[in-house]
Amino acid sequence: MRFPQVRPRRLRRTPALRALVRETVLRPDDLVYPLFFSASIDAPRPIGTMPGIFQLPVSAAADEARAARALGLGGVILFGLPHTKDATGSGACDPDGPVPRAIAAMKDAVPELVVMADVCVDEYTDHGHCGVLRTNARGEVDVDNDATLEILARSSVVYARAGVDVIAPSDMMDGRVGRIRAALDDAAFTDTAILSYAVKYASAYYGPFREAADCAPKFGDRASYQMDPGNAREALLEAALDEDEGADMLMVKPALAYLDVVAKVRAASTLPLGAYNVSGEYAMVKAAAAAGMIDENRVILETLGSMRRAGADFILTYHAKEAALLLG
Repeated sequence: MRFPQVRPRRLRRTPALRALVRETVLRPDDLVYPLFFSASIDAPRPIGTMPGIFQLPVSAAADEARAARALGLGGVILFGLPHTKDATGSGACDPDGPVPRAIAAMKDAVPELVVMADVCVDEYTDHGHCGVLRTNARGEVDVDNDATLEILARSSVVYARAGVDVIAPSDMMDGRVGRIRAALDDAAFTDTAILSYAVKYASAYYGPFREAADCAPKFGDRASYQMDPGNAREALLEAALDEDEGADMLMVKPALAYLDVVAKVRAASTLPLGAYNVSGEYAMVKAAAAAGMIDENRVILETLGSMRRAGADFILTYHAKEAALLLG
């Protein structure tokens, strides 16, 4: 087919023309900002591997909510660092823990702000794995799937009682969405939504997060329960299973190295889809910018735009505040 009269550059001539025909638009309300609340500090603590990101005291929650609203962000997602840890991650179910207290403070300060809570026990276990450990029939130590579901369900109800809008299970246990949905419904929190980390890979891009959340595994790795980076068809299976179990939204994590998977999940599901622009992706941009190798602001917007273009409806990103300022 020939298009002898078509000259695409005509529509690139001015900023106004480019904006008029732009296919993918990024807005502040497409962005969700991750926050780390610690029960053990009373002032922000910088995270060395993530410039500009801090562990925060719960006393900062209300101000963070107001800042998110002022920037027009789509929401926030909370992670917690408890006073103490144990083998089962019981602190995840503590109603006086940092996440429930931060949820309550944020919803009190800005009721309309969408507050999400990550649900996993890796921040709360003394071994750093995402569940309760057991010795299986082969004599191997691994995560007990079904025992872990009970902890996840109880912590989800605790967060719902604190006022959270969205429960976001990130553990990658089989059946967790259905178990959490049942627990929320039984506790009369039928309107609390579930954003499933449906497609979460055993990725090397999580390194800085493990400093931020103090959750590096003390032995082994998470490859037995997080997805193999070589698999894409499995992503569609995981997404379909979570949708069938009652997920209201799906997520792919990480985002940048898995844009093909974002596109595949988008094509397979009509549910809202999130992409997590993870800590390692953030840290690479910051390191390259500090070395004078890139135009940081342009790279931030181009990176986030690629995730929207691949099919993500919203993006969880540590760049959320600075991106919102750049977007005006």
